[in-house]
Amino acid sequence: MKSRDSQLRLRRFQADDKRRRVVQIETMVAEFLRIAGDLDREIATEEQRSGIADLGHFAYPTYARAARTRRENLLRSAAELKDQLNDAKDQLEAAQAELAKVQGLEGREKATERAEFPAPAAMMEGTIGLRAAQA
Repeated sequence: MKSRDSQLRLRRFQADDKRRRVVQIETMVAEFLRIAGDLDREIATEEQRSGIADLGHFAYPTYARAARTRRENLLRSAAELKDQLNDAKDQLEAAQAELAKVQGLEGREKATERAEFPAPAAMMEGTIGLRAAQA
């Protein structure tokens, strides 16, 4: 019984850990995409301010070039995180399946115990009814 309880706790912990990991990766992807959007606006503003939108132009704003590089890096990182997110979701599904399996085993074990050993209240009701019938 104790090994089942510890196994159930372990599976719950693993499922919760996988769930936290999925949420963490989703948050990171959303944050990277938000920052990339902010950089897009900053690049557009800088190009408009300078009047030069051609990357090959010798006077293209240095800040816009650096922001463009940073945005590309963020988008690349977001794409890599999306791959990790898919893997993490697969791991979460597997952990939840294992948890459901262990919970099912525990439920069957408890049902077997209840069938073998009736609850004390049920036993008391039987003796009270027996005493009333004897009186």
